[in-house]
Order: sequence, then C-alpha cells, then structure tokens
Amino acid sequence: MKDRGLRTFVTVLTGLVVLYFGSAGRDPGAEGRVSNGVIVMALAAALLVWHLTRPGGSAAK
Repeated sequence: MKDRGLRTFVTVLTGLVVLYFGSAGRDPGAEGRVSNGVIVMALAAALLVWHLTRPGGSAAK
C-alpha cells in the first residue's frame, strides 16, 4: 500500500474491530468497560497491520 491515508484507515479499523469483537460477547447486565487485555490486543493488532502494510518491503519485489 502506497497511500498513507488508506494505510492509516486500515490500521485504525483493525483496532476498532478488535475492540468491538472483544467486547461483543459480554452479558447484557455486565459493565460496559473494556478490559485491559482487549485494549492491548487491539493495539498489537493495529501495530501489526501498520507494520505489514508498509510500502517498499521485500515482499513487493
């Protein structure tokens, strides 16, 4: 991906998807807060996507 805006969009979207699915399986009566583990997983997934979509990597050759 050469477009930085698209790369940023995909990265943020990945983090939000992980947060959504990490909190979607809760009971309706449970508190609405997201656990720290889910936040760390969302950050790790976003950083991984940012790293994998960097332009000019060896995979593009």
